[in-house]
Amino acid sequence: MIDPAFDAASNRLTIDLAALVDNWRQMGRLSGKARAAAVLKADAYGIGLEPAAEALYAAGARDFFVANAEEGVDLRESVPEGRIYVLAGMWPGNEALFFDNGLVPIVNSEEQLAVYMAAVGEHGDHPCVLHVDTGMNRLGLTVEEALALANDPARPASFSPVLVMSHLACADDPSHALNRLQLERFRAVASAFEGIDASLANSAGIHHGPDFHFDLTRPGIAVYGGEALNDVANPMTPVVTAEARILQIRMAKAQDSASYGATAVLSRDTRIATVAIGYADGYHRSLSGSGVPLRRAVQAGGHGFVNGYHVPILGRVTMDLCLFDVTDLPENAVRAGDYVELFGHNVALDDTARAAGTIGYELLTGLGNRYERLYID
Repeated sequence: MIDPAFDAASNRLTIDLAALVDNWRQMGRLSGKARAAAVLKADAYGIGLEPAAEALYAAGARDFFVANAEEGVDLRESVPEGRIYVLAGMWPGNEALFFDNGLVPIVNSEEQLAVYMAAVGEHGDHPCVLHVDTGMNRLGLTVEEALALANDPARPASFSPVLVMSHLACADDPSHALNRLQLERFRAVASAFEGIDASLANSAGIHHGPDFHFDLTRPGIAVYGGEALNDVANPMTPVVTAEARILQIRMAKAQDSASYGATAVLSRDTRIATVAIGYADGYHRSLSGSGVPLRRAVQAGGHGFVNGYHVPILGRVTMDLCLFDVTDLPENAVRAGDYVELFGHNVALDDTARAAGTIGYELLTGLGNRYERLYID
């Protein structure tokens, strides 16, 4: 039974947990002999940490990545036997969160290594992950630092990482030379830490084949239905459908203007659907049909889907409202109270993102808190 609040909501999200699990399993199959982790940072890419974690845990996921220790604490109850890796690592003052909740810090620097070693000295042995930067210049020890650590005869026995990892910078572009360079650098580090699991591939990296898989892969955006590779048809099943209610349908005359700035001047008598969605809901202003700098580079703005028809955005997206041109629909095909799909099965997440000049990650993780959510499994 659907919650009456969902039926009445101005904005709503349908989150298909079965599709989430199917996508994760598909990435697991593509990972070959490697285990597939589940990346749950940023509130599980905006869809909700607890329901996503519980669905993936029930499906067999046991390795989980979060951004920081606070996310790890929130996750622990949903994955009682799961190993939770914390990408931001350990810092002075949050050590107890790791020991009390069984979180695995990822050591990203010499400074974090010192913090970790001091914490282990006080609390006792605890697993960690060694992160090595192989070309992204974001987080991680340098390759030289990692190799020196591996070969240091004075390395404490208490420093025994359960995983060594790196992150690909250009995996979404399979032809980019940096992919192979990072692979070769990572191989050198993984060999130096013989007997320890290794992880390099994200969603896109998994598609590069077995050389990139090592022992553990880390699929993220693909599990949530987004595109992993540039210029390749997306094989994943949509997980999130975002909809917003039409509040009013009105007629405007040719040569009238619409929305802020009067940037949309109507070339014909136009039927306008005013919809309860805006940039306060993560529906970016850059999706506007006109009146934003992006439209100088990308001709078309975003579009929605209502009752079997694609409808373009008209004028600027505002904080709480957006206008769609429904002139081409039969008169009885749309009415106030109907819902416009913003992205989902009929409007691809990444098509909407491209129209906004961004990526699917940002749309998902930027969803506001005004959506009523329905989880289906």
